[in-house]
Amino acid sequence: MNHEIDLKKYDIRSDLVLDSIENNRSNIKSDIYEKDGIKVTMVDVDRDNSSLLNKKEGKYITIEFDDVTDSGNRDKVKDIFTSELKTMIDSLKLKKDYTALVIGLGNEKSTPDSLGPKVIQNTLITRYLYVLGENVSDGIRSVSGISPGVMADTGIETVDIISSVVERIKPDIVIAVDALAASSITRINKSIQITDTGIHPGSGVGNMRKEISFDTLCIPVIAIGVPTVVSSSIIVYDTIDFLFKHISYIKDNQNKNKLIYSRNDYYDKIKDRDLSNKERGELAGLFGTLSEEEKRGLINEVLDSLSYNFIVTPKEIDFIIDKLAIVISSGINNSLHKLV
Repeated sequence: MNHEIDLKKYDIRSDLVLDSIENNRSNIKSDIYEKDGIKVTMVDVDRDNSSLLNKKEGKYITIEFDDVTDSGNRDKVKDIFTSELKTMIDSLKLKKDYTALVIGLGNEKSTPDSLGPKVIQNTLITRYLYVLGENVSDGIRSVSGISPGVMADTGIETVDIISSVVERIKPDIVIAVDALAASSITRINKSIQITDTGIHPGSGVGNMRKEISFDTLCIPVIAIGVPTVVSSSIIVYDTIDFLFKHISYIKDNQNKNKLIYSRNDYYDKIKDRDLSNKERGELAGLFGTLSEEEKRGLINEVLDSLSYNFIVTPKEIDFIIDKLAIVISSGINNSLHKLV
């Protein structure tokens, strides 16, 4: 008797469209530009690519950067994020005096999942001024905000809370902010994804809740997310991959007078390097000759089977989350209101 084994549960999870493109070795067309050391990638996912990438059809913008803890670099990221968010909002062609509801998804008690609630704390909320009939300055839009918490605390699906609020206050657009999961350690806390497709809270860590999107709320939903966690299997895979790249670099440069390793540029030196299939086999045996997909799947399968495939975040996450929240809340404020 033939038995088929379902390997879907061992798939590498990621909320990022760029991770999905890389993992599927897809040649999906993208528009890319760089400014002040910050890379911006724009991808349009159509019906065919949607099934391949397991992503909803729509626009995805990814902003990649090195560091937001440095104030100068943080301001550059903030400016580009604001510009791209404004562009996406403008593409929706809303009425001039549209109203907005900002949703801070996540668990404020869990640091890597607290991005959404922290953004709400720094968002300029103004709807109450309109409700009270106050004299509101020109350029200040009616904006409301909510942090609905997580289902484990409320016992209510997040989308049910949001849909009730939407039905009551009738905003023209929802902007949802959430922490994401990545399938590459290079993007943790170093990228922001903006999309008009909405979001599935918890999907990146296998705890998928009902989606928050136009399909469920009947109004446009822009989702903003930052990858703050990664699984142990990804760390193992990326470490092995970096090891191969490192050895390739050493092999080709060992006769030079000096090999200088710098945290600032070493990744750029090795990121495009690799060993031959034969060299990888000599170094790591049969495992070294496996394809990237096979290596990822095997590591994921082993750690999942042992219940050791932990969700991991950097040790300085509390400090970085605060800085990311400033970037995103400032971008939202400047996109929704005319503050200058």
